[in-house]
Amino acid sequence: MDITVIAVGRARRGPERALFEHYLGRLRWRVTLREVEEKRPLGTEALKRSEADLIRRASPDGAVLVALDERGDSLTSRAFAEQLGVWRDSGRAKVAFAIGGADGLDPTLRAQADRVLSLGAMTWPHMLVRALLAEQIYRAEQILSGGPYHRD
Repeated sequence: MDITVIAVGRARRGPERALFEHYLGRLRWRVTLREVEEKRPLGTEALKRSEADLIRRASPDGAVLVALDERGDSLTSRAFAEQLGVWRDSGRAKVAFAIGGADGLDPTLRAQADRVLSLGAMTWPHMLVRALLAEQIYRAEQILSGGPYHRD
């Protein structure tokens, strides 16, 4: 798998970044972080549109686009792993996960996404979402390889 995490905002040193990097270090799959940021002072809707354009440009050509959004589907870890396995096995091994900024993702980006996923009904800080996603990607890798990290 070749995974790109596209995140709005720059992560500073701290526990969220350290946890994200911890799980990246455990992965065999290639995971790249692309941070995007709009510097201009824009209103909320214009900012989300601009961030959506930055996310689109940061997404690798041909990648499956997965938007992380509270309105998305909530999957079990096993179902998440199975979805990644289906994409991998059908020749779509490039996946880009989009994490919005503080105001969320633009509706046009959610509509364009191949899949919209939620990490649960609660709202998570967007910097912490990176770590949660990295852990689930690691868990998925372990599930698909029969590793010991995940047990039913």
